[in-house]
Amino acid sequence: MGGTLDQLLSEVRLCAVCAARLPLGPRPILQMGREARILIIGQAPGSKVHTSGVPWGDNSGERLREWMEIDEKTFYDAKRVALVAMGFCYPGAGASGDLPPRPECAPLWHARLLSHLPERRLTLLVGAYAQSYYMKGRGRTTLTETVRGFRRHMPQFFPLPHPSWRSTIWVRKNPWFQSEALPALREEVAKAMR
Repeated sequence: MGGTLDQLLSEVRLCAVCAARLPLGPRPILQMGREARILIIGQAPGSKVHTSGVPWGDNSGERLREWMEIDEKTFYDAKRVALVAMGFCYPGAGASGDLPPRPECAPLWHARLLSHLPERRLTLLVGAYAQSYYMKGRGRTTLTETVRGFRRHMPQFFPLPHPSWRSTIWVRKNPWFQSEALPALREEVAKAMR
């Protein structure tokens, strides 16, 4: 169970536990460095990210960086930002979008990975899957209520909606997100980076 972060990352990248259930095969995608101060826990890579191998290397990642007000160089610096998902591999497409992250992944890897982040100051829980897993009953009944109550979860967590194209409608329906949550998020990101 011990070992270095590099050894653990090598082990994760060789994982094939869900291979039979992954339409494009296993390709665990994540980014971590021991010095990272911000941890972002997302859902699972989409097909574009699976192809490129770059976590958040899609429109959702652009929107997330905009929300956080950080540039691509900072975002992809493993010494500053750790990028982990509830499922490390593309789960495949369903009737109304991508399938949920594979349930085996987080219990198998997260505790071991997170133990290698001694400098972590801020954890963003992006989307309902991450919030449900990490807040275990501390969140509200809906994603909207959980995100709206973001202050209740700080400083341990900062819950966010998934920044996919679908969130555009959600943001329009919830103007408090831009007026209250995003300024607070940006302040917390800046504070964690100092």
